[in-house]
Amino acid sequence: MRMTRTTAVTLLVALGLSASARAEAPARPRASGVDYLRDVKPILARKCAGCHGALKQKAGLRLDTAENLLRGGEGGSPVEPGKPDESELIDRVTQADLTLRMPPEGEGEKLSASEVETLRAWVVGGAKTPKAEPAPLDPRDHWAFRPPVRPTVPTARQGINPIDAFLSAGYEAHGLDPSPTAEKPVLLRRLYLDLSGIAPTPAEVKSFLDDGSDVAYEQVVDRLLSSPRYGERWGRHWMDVWRYSDWDGFGAEVRESQPHVWHWRDWIVESLNADTGYDRMVVAMLAADEAAPGDESALRATGYLARSWSKFSRSAWLDSVVEHTSKAFLGMTVNCARCHDHKYDPISQVEYYRFRAVFEPHTIRTDRIPGQPDTTKDGLASVYDANPETQTFLFVRGNEKEPARDKPLTPTAPSALGGKSYVVKPLTLPDEAAHPGLRRFVRDETIAQARAEVSAKEAEAAKSAKGSPAALLAPKALAAARAGLTAAEARVAADLAKYAHPPRPEADLLGRLAASAERQTACLKAEAAFAHAEGAAATARAALQAKPNDAPSKQAVTDAEAAQAAAQKALETARAGLAKTDAAYTPLGPLYPSTSTGRRLALANWIVARDNPLAARVAVNHVWMRHFSAPLVASVADFGLNGKGPTHPELLDWLAVEFMDRGWSFKALHRLIVTSQAYRMRSTAGNARAKALAADPENRYLWRQNPRRMEAEAVRDNVLAAAGALDPTMGGPDLDPALGETLTRRSLYFRHTKEKRMMFLKLFDSPNVTSCYRRTESVVPHQALALANSGLALGQAKALALALEKEVGADQDNAFVNAAFARVLGRVPRPEERSACLQFIADETRKLAAAKIIGPARRARADLVHVLFNHNDFLTIR
Repeated sequence: MRMTRTTAVTLLVALGLSASARAEAPARPRASGVDYLRDVKPILARKCAGCHGALKQKAGLRLDTAENLLRGGEGGSPVEPGKPDESELIDRVTQADLTLRMPPEGEGEKLSASEVETLRAWVVGGAKTPKAEPAPLDPRDHWAFRPPVRPTVPTARQGINPIDAFLSAGYEAHGLDPSPTAEKPVLLRRLYLDLSGIAPTPAEVKSFLDDGSDVAYEQVVDRLLSSPRYGERWGRHWMDVWRYSDWDGFGAEVRESQPHVWHWRDWIVESLNADTGYDRMVVAMLAADEAAPGDESALRATGYLARSWSKFSRSAWLDSVVEHTSKAFLGMTVNCARCHDHKYDPISQVEYYRFRAVFEPHTIRTDRIPGQPDTTKDGLASVYDANPETQTFLFVRGNEKEPARDKPLTPTAPSALGGKSYVVKPLTLPDEAAHPGLRRFVRDETIAQARAEVSAKEAEAAKSAKGSPAALLAPKALAAARAGLTAAEARVAADLAKYAHPPRPEADLLGRLAASAERQTACLKAEAAFAHAEGAAATARAALQAKPNDAPSKQAVTDAEAAQAAAQKALETARAGLAKTDAAYTPLGPLYPSTSTGRRLALANWIVARDNPLAARVAVNHVWMRHFSAPLVASVADFGLNGKGPTHPELLDWLAVEFMDRGWSFKALHRLIVTSQAYRMRSTAGNARAKALAADPENRYLWRQNPRRMEAEAVRDNVLAAAGALDPTMGGPDLDPALGETLTRRSLYFRHTKEKRMMFLKLFDSPNVTSCYRRTESVVPHQALALANSGLALGQAKALALALEKEVGADQDNAFVNAAFARVLGRVPRPEERSACLQFIADETRKLAAAKIIGPARRARADLVHVLFNHNDFLTIR
């Protein structure tokens, strides 16, 4: 009998429940069947070693080896062989009293029933241990916590790229033959997409193919690294790592990040194009306000910290900064120590909060920029230390409502993560950093704006007809504008004197003059405003007399008389102010502290110091991953003990040291990588590579290049580029993602936030702004549908088809197919592909003609281009 759907589901649920029950309550293991190394030690390592291991031994007890376990601690051995009910180990892991149970509540998950049974069975069986058990290494000796030392380049083959020399050892050890160099069109397309994000044009491909010189490839490399497109391409990569996010919120309300944070994005692109050293970039992002407080261009970099701003939780904001600063620059999960000591790495909970103390004083400010006095329209979001006196406390079990207030913590970085010193030096900031109104452009624009107001009022006065209401009001408005100019000049002079260090002797006098001029201006403006309100009220009353019963006219009189009364009150207040003689005037801008703690600068310098073991390795690993689609260290944000070890440790260290020795130059690193034979190899294995596939199916030893799908932004950008429509304009405010189908700017310039993302990019795995140290690379039907139905792809396919028609002739289908392949796929069609495409155009033309579609042949050719946009060779970097 055929089962109904309900019967099938019921059966599956029953099977699932029974399987679950078996997993939760397994059969009690026989004592003789429990092995210490296989069964017991993994449980102790997972659940106990955090408090009883190499880093920490609570109660003097260490459980990371059988010898240590049986020796015991302050209370003796926790194991009585053969007597589980007398063994403290069993008692503590089964305690109902949470104050006695191990692991303690909040510091780890309790042992499962099966884990307890395994330990009990081991004790029942006599707690047998191996005769020889290697002691675990001290976590502080972990490879990633030792500074990289330049290893000797293998000398098996002289004169080759050092990368290939290191990889050759793996080939020889595993009997692998590296793949030959990729075909020139394939290699060129790979290089262009990797370094610029845009595929080469047919003309660029032809030029490369025609150039038979030995340095043709290297010349292309240098040209691409010098292109402004390089900074855009790699800027997007680093924006992933540094969690770039435009402002996010509800309506106009800002809840996360900051308005105008796009200035940081432009700084990233510009810095990469200028080949600014990575060490200097790190310092700028963490502490430009301390390292270069007078450099407004550098201050854009602190958008890195402004991006973590949260409206709703200061603690969550700081936790985010700590977590992602350590992951992005150090490849460490310091955040795991927020609630308790790190379970794997030598980072204590106290050290976590000392790290947080580095960022405790900082907050966000938005300064005006040249040409725009209104910071709601544009401005520079940066950071500064606003509250240096704020203390940092350890939160008990990570609960911000339970701070240990009796033990304030000083700022530093976890000692095990490298660096020999961490010296914090408070800094005195330049006058213009503390008072941005002192900046030349602010002073100049303040006076220029006041002068423009005088000119405008003079023009209005000249145009006013004699006897008109405007003619009566114009002199008052002009007098107020002229007083405003005098006040602006006085405020500038007073600010320069008052906010100098030390203040100039004439500061008080100039302050009084500025205050007096400001009060006089306020009075004249109030007089002009009252005269205007008085005139408006008179006009309203006259209108009411003409229409005594008109309700709108009555309301107009009521409103006008209320405005007149308010203006009169303001005038009285302003006139009363004239009697004051103090020096209280309005400065040219907001005032900020004249000192900074120096904490973030000390941290940044510690991160990029030569003896820090992590920063260079982490950066090199990110670059390598994006060239080979596989990193040297798979856990790109966790170089700690719970992460993965490097597949090629000597190569990683050599690259890290080389990177630092070359001034932390990314361009030098890219050049080194892309000129290696490893990078230039074919990505296809082919039938001749069967042996290599069998020996190393995951390509861990890089005997071939790894093919990969283009990232979301590259897919969209290359649709536009193939059609010749990509707008090369660089920089500027973030663009509305809803316009991504119509605007032709490069994808990184569109607004990208947690809730504001271009749908086309999202479907192709655009980065998660919360955390994206390594992008996902899915292959799902939605992507094919996006390219098939996207207005962008359809529109660009039509535009490209029309352009190719003009280029090769409207009736030259064979030439059209060749040109379309060259523009979209960067290669010539194979014979069978050409034949299929020609047949497609012919069949599609007939169908469209039969359907009475206008221009069926042109439409068919556009459809062919659209098909090529969906081709795997278009979407893949081979």
